[in-house]
Amino acid sequence: MPNTRVILTIFVLGLVVALSLASLSPAASAPQGRGGRSPAPTPERTADQGVGPFGTMAIRGVIVIDGTGGPPRGPVNVIVEGNRIARVGGNIPPDVDYVVEADGMYLMPGFVDMHVHAGGAPKNPPVYAYKLWIAHGVTTVRGVSLGGRAWTQREKERSARNEIMAPRIFDYQRPNADTVENARAWVQEAAIEGIDGMKMGSFRPEIMGALLDEAGKVGLGSTAHLAQTGVAQMNAMDAARLGLGTVTHYYGHFEALLKDYVVQPWPVDMNYNDEAHRFGQVARLWDQIHEPGSEEWWAYLEEHKELGTVFDPTMTIYSAGRDVARFRNADWHDQYTLPSLMDFYQPSRGSHGSYWFYWTTHDEVAWRNFYIRWMQLINDYKKIGGRVTTGSDSGFIYQTYGFGYINELEMLQEAGFHPLEVIMAATMNGALTLHEPKGIPIEFGVVRNGLLADMVIVDANPLENFKVLYGNGAVKLDDETGVVGRVGGVRWTIKDGIVYDAKAVMAEVAEMVEEQKAGRITAGR
Repeated sequence: MPNTRVILTIFVLGLVVALSLASLSPAASAPQGRGGRSPAPTPERTADQGVGPFGTMAIRGVIVIDGTGGPPRGPVNVIVEGNRIARVGGNIPPDVDYVVEADGMYLMPGFVDMHVHAGGAPKNPPVYAYKLWIAHGVTTVRGVSLGGRAWTQREKERSARNEIMAPRIFDYQRPNADTVENARAWVQEAAIEGIDGMKMGSFRPEIMGALLDEAGKVGLGSTAHLAQTGVAQMNAMDAARLGLGTVTHYYGHFEALLKDYVVQPWPVDMNYNDEAHRFGQVARLWDQIHEPGSEEWWAYLEEHKELGTVFDPTMTIYSAGRDVARFRNADWHDQYTLPSLMDFYQPSRGSHGSYWFYWTTHDEVAWRNFYIRWMQLINDYKKIGGRVTTGSDSGFIYQTYGFGYINELEMLQEAGFHPLEVIMAATMNGALTLHEPKGIPIEFGVVRNGLLADMVIVDANPLENFKVLYGNGAVKLDDETGVVGRVGGVRWTIKDGIVYDAKAVMAEVAEMVEEQKAGRITAGR
């Protein structure tokens, strides 16, 4: 007969575990992403939003940039069966169900944005972000977090079923942990719930170690914003040695390379809660670190490569810091930035990232110098074989969804990447980073037989000018007519074999903006 004391002990232990997990449940922990409560579910995709998938679809006569770093080739036909690429090259079958007429256009894998939030009140409904991502060729996003846990899981499932017009979603959530025990419990619960990974802060070493150790056991990915509040005890090298997968933003890199200090030499009146201090002072690290090319510089990068750390720089989100007027007055705002989002961007003590209380020439010069060093670090890491990905963190700091992502591609080229290396970072590298923690081969990110039909088609050469990928195209003078116009803009985005007219989607965004403006006029605002 079983021992009654043993049974009682097992019951009590089970109850303790259950209560612990309950305390970490979506309702209790209520991580809502940035900016408040999770929004309402996204409206279902309408009949005129995308066509397909088809039994057999052909994309005619494209020049393929396959995402692996190989040179463009074409013209070729790409054959899709259902939601998979069946063949790159060869003739179009006579019984094909649908043909995308794309002669002479450029086809790439769908882009992967490795750092996104969907917005929500008071900035924007998530459908607005989804449309801008799709219109800019982004077919996969890593939400860090996209929104609250329960809401994101529902959106992820609805996107997977293509019930909504949205990129496929990888769900990374912020751990709620203050002991080793509940850190491990959080990871176990997250894995059961279907969360894909963790968006971490600069946890103290024992908590960070427990989270990463447990994540490795259950196949959760990891990325970390190593915030200034904890980076002195958990810089990028500390975290990588514990098993961190991706360092996002710049936090933690320069702190690991400091020459004369173990903490940043903050001014005596530093206040992290003052965002002008938070974002302005980090740029003052640029001349506090070991010089590029020094023994310490290369040792740092080589160890990260050995550990397999991924750098997801998100340079775009801070780019206004070096020239705020440029991004405050970007030429897409009037037509494509919601007035509510533009309101959020304006100087404010309450809106995150709106720290332009009195931005000075000193601040901009510091950021320009910081970018020189930061870009050297990223490019040198790429040169020794380290993996770099593309993320945008748009919806803050004058970076509107989609547009901010293309700016990241431009900035990688500025850092020294060849345009083909930029495309590789934006496609294959993102796919590898998302799939490796799961221990499975990539399902997208390369134009290859058998992979998911996630692709982007543009009618101008992106290797010549990444500006042709912006939703409003690139300004170009027609020498024959003398007329200044625009060229490019993504023509079609294909996700899961469904073809979206990117220009029509941009028109939907413009309509949303005009409706909100009209509503404000009616309301007398």
